[in-house]
Amino acid sequence: MAIFFKTPISEGAALEMIEQALTADHEYDGYFNAASDLGETPLSWAPSMSAEEFHALVREMLQLAWDNARFWIVYERREDRRDPDATEIRNTAFRLTRGYNEVIVASLSLLGKRDALKDLELVFVCFKEDFQRRNFRVRFENKAITS
Repeated sequence: MAIFFKTPISEGAALEMIEQALTADHEYDGYFNAASDLGETPLSWAPSMSAEEFHALVREMLQLAWDNARFWIVYERREDRRDPDATEIRNTAFRLTRGYNEVIVASLSLLGKRDALKDLELVFVCFKEDFQRRNFRVRFENKAITS
């Protein structure tokens, strides 16, 4: 399957989308995963966890990413565009960034329990240096990448 890195959104817009989703009165299943050269950190929204607790953990994970790799590209994955699965996008981004130092690739999926229209899926590609981010965009954005 071909992966297109398209429709980047700003970090601020992504954080606002997360904030709105997790403070609204909607029920979600939530998953967050961050991968780097140091390993992978998965986080799932446990049944006993409140939206506030999950939100706090996601904020903490994103803050750790920011502290280590401040130059982000955030891609929004949407079903109505028939985008590939968020995990496929994340895995492809991770594979493509192996030539860069200290890159973190994270994905967040908030899947509505009652309404798929409320789904929010984001992929964060976080670089240590701005030239790495620019290089990634020039090389891969809007081009078909085989996963």
